[in-house]
Amino acid sequence: MRRTLVTAVALALAGLSAVSTAAPAAPAAPTSRPVTTTQLPRNVVPTHYDVAITPDIAKLTLAGKATITLQVLEPTPSITLNALDMAFASATLTPAKGKALTPKIAVDNDAQTATFTFDTPLAPGQYRLALDYTGKIGTQANGLFAIDYDTAAGNKRALFTQFENSDARRMIPSWDEPAHKATFTLQATVPTGLMAVSNMPASATKDLGNGTTRVDFAPSPKMSTYLLFLSVGDFERATTQADGVEIGVVTQRGAIDQARFALDSSADVLREYNDYFGTPYPLPKLDNVASPGASQFFSAMENWGAIFTFEHTLLLDPSISTQSDKQRVFAVAAHEIAHQWFGDLVTMSWWDDLWLNEGFATWMASRTTQKLHPEWNTQLEAIGSRESAMALDSVESTHPVVQHVETVEQASQAFDSITYQKGSAVIRMLEGYVGGDAWRTGVRSYMKAHAYGNTVSDDLWREIQSAAGKPVLDIAHDFTLQPGIPMLRVAAGKCTDGKTTLTLTQDEFTRDRPGKTPLRWRVPVIAQAGGEPARTVVEGGQGTLDVPGCGPVVVNAGQSGYYRTLYAPAQFAGLRSNFAKLDAIDQLGVMNDVWALGMAGLQSSSDYLDLVKATPRDADPQIWGDIAGSLQSLDAYYRGDAQRQAKFRAFAIAQLAPVFARVGWDAKVGEADPVKVLRTDLIEALGALGDRDVIGESRRRYAAQDSGALPGELRRSVLGVVARHADAATWDRLHAAAKAEKTPLVKDDLYMLLSSAQDAALAQRALELALTDEPGATNSAGMIRTVAGLHPDLAFDFAVAHREQVDAKVDSTSRSRYYPRLANNSLDPAMVGKLKAYADKYVATGSRRATENATANITYRVGVRKERLPAIDAWLAKHKG
Repeated sequence: MRRTLVTAVALALAGLSAVSTAAPAAPAAPTSRPVTTTQLPRNVVPTHYDVAITPDIAKLTLAGKATITLQVLEPTPSITLNALDMAFASATLTPAKGKALTPKIAVDNDAQTATFTFDTPLAPGQYRLALDYTGKIGTQANGLFAIDYDTAAGNKRALFTQFENSDARRMIPSWDEPAHKATFTLQATVPTGLMAVSNMPASATKDLGNGTTRVDFAPSPKMSTYLLFLSVGDFERATTQADGVEIGVVTQRGAIDQARFALDSSADVLREYNDYFGTPYPLPKLDNVASPGASQFFSAMENWGAIFTFEHTLLLDPSISTQSDKQRVFAVAAHEIAHQWFGDLVTMSWWDDLWLNEGFATWMASRTTQKLHPEWNTQLEAIGSRESAMALDSVESTHPVVQHVETVEQASQAFDSITYQKGSAVIRMLEGYVGGDAWRTGVRSYMKAHAYGNTVSDDLWREIQSAAGKPVLDIAHDFTLQPGIPMLRVAAGKCTDGKTTLTLTQDEFTRDRPGKTPLRWRVPVIAQAGGEPARTVVEGGQGTLDVPGCGPVVVNAGQSGYYRTLYAPAQFAGLRSNFAKLDAIDQLGVMNDVWALGMAGLQSSSDYLDLVKATPRDADPQIWGDIAGSLQSLDAYYRGDAQRQAKFRAFAIAQLAPVFARVGWDAKVGEADPVKVLRTDLIEALGALGDRDVIGESRRRYAAQDSGALPGELRRSVLGVVARHADAATWDRLHAAAKAEKTPLVKDDLYMLLSSAQDAALAQRALELALTDEPGATNSAGMIRTVAGLHPDLAFDFAVAHREQVDAKVDSTSRSRYYPRLANNSLDPAMVGKLKAYADKYVATGSRRATENATANITYRVGVRKERLPAIDAWLAKHKG
């Protein structure tokens, strides 16, 4: 599942001991596999579900019938499965031989279970459990849910499902845990004229003559419940073929052309993955189904054969879509299609190993995007991905990549940057260590060995180690079974006979625990000084490395390592003086290390500004895009201190404006795609920094309202600047446009813009608007969160004061994280106490990681403002003009 990370996204089974030798064989398999975690009794397992669903789209209810073929493993007087918000009219259990039995039914909504109890214990064997029940259709993205959306023909409603991680139980009474794989046949009775889509193609369709049509879908392969999918609506579908598989896109009627890029991209990606994994995609079709609306939890979901994606991440509307949108559509499709193997074909046994799904899909999407679209030069994005993980991994509330999960809420919280981005970064590092060919060989073996089954992390490591002949398990365990970030201190190197000898000392990078005794990692290191790269593994906290060449040395050359590098002053001075000569990816890696280390007080915070000054105007566009983002982040620390902020902004604008002058407002014939992305990045950054020229030109273009002044690729950025600096009249004009808009994709954008004003009174109006029905059920939570970007204290206090209303507008999977995230950018120490009071009252003790993360971040931000900004101020005074 692709989570929405801020303008992107949003993340422990114990391993086996590794054998480390010069050329190790994979360790012997254990005599028994670890017992898989379960919240259900272990004495009954399902093998097949026959499910018939009749949704009442108007009343938001469903009627269901399910016949579950199951195996009783040991004598038991009862059968317990998962069910939530269901009422059972009847239940019948039929043994393979013998008479049907009628059990007593007990529903426990708190435990999310239904239990069927019999007069005498059931003997081991096969049975069929037939259930007749009713359930609910929600308005947030959990279970079977409805999305209302505007069209030129009027308001319409469509149904979709979202079952990950634990919401299949809202539509089907089931063993709703990933290890309980089974096959499914699904039947849906829907209003005639609407299209029904599921994991498999329709095998039969019958008009029932009463305004409804029954659709039967072909049996599914063996899969986990969370991957089952159903959608019903006024849809269109377009298809193409790839390697004998029918690839499809499904959209609301009239929007199918906006999905053509996603369709073609999906075909390209499927061909690539068939080759890479060495196991062909096993289903006859692969759809990607677009939905209006949004979720605070995810933007796309990898249902096997029927990917679900919100329109904002699948469609390209020429009136508002940008080059960044195009690249995101491709990357998310690549992520979700990777899941068709990593997650769907082979599934983690329990949520402890969620990273096997998400970390791998994140890495695979990055690799594939760079391979199939080298013109985008997206390899540099690996640095930003790594940074999002390190931000979370450097505070006390972090957790290992492989983490122990006990509850549904803990499983929901596992979808974070450690799971996704750190998981991806560790894979990238290990692939660099063993080599791409050996890595792929191991992955192919893993797929073949575990197809249609469930795994834990060591199942993958064994296959990689066997293929590579290197001690992969040692390193993998270090980076996935313990939390945190290694930091390598680089002593000043001495060059003799054409090589530089480095002394490397392994420490630990942390933002909130100075003096912490460091954990130990085996760290693969690649270093370069202009010649051939040198490699080593730093073990036991200390290492030396001879690097060919006598120039400045980049440790973590190519930036495949998951660690921070702290250079001795002389080493850093050499890198700063020669910064323009470094490869772009190393420029970005060094800058991000210096930023993080400076903000943490491990080197001067002003060193980052030295690197900004050393960056050539014609550096890679992504370098300047990253600088623009960092300068905006630094600017936010000055919030509420106008005099000091004005001095910083003068410097920031002086760095970015000349770069924007080179790029210009309007696209040039033949310009590179990264330049298109940089243009919008700089408009947004300079607007946020208060650049009068950009604000003035944005207002002029908005007032003109023609395609020449406001082309689609600039529209969102220009309106973003206008909305940020809006007065009441401008806000009212944007509001009127939002109410009149009939295209969901554009309408949703406008409501988010209304929430981005820096004027506190207008922010308050946006918060009040969010609690009405006007923006749409799934937009309200996003509006409040957008307000929190500039007004975290206002947004948090408002949301808590209206908690019951806000809860109804947030998908339940996100609630324990939603409120702390509103406060995340606060600079007020008092917010820490507010967060604690909120968590104590409303959040289960074992589900407070999001609160802990926000508390750590606020404490860090307060410290940066107090302890790091003075050095920035002093640097600015010294370099004035």
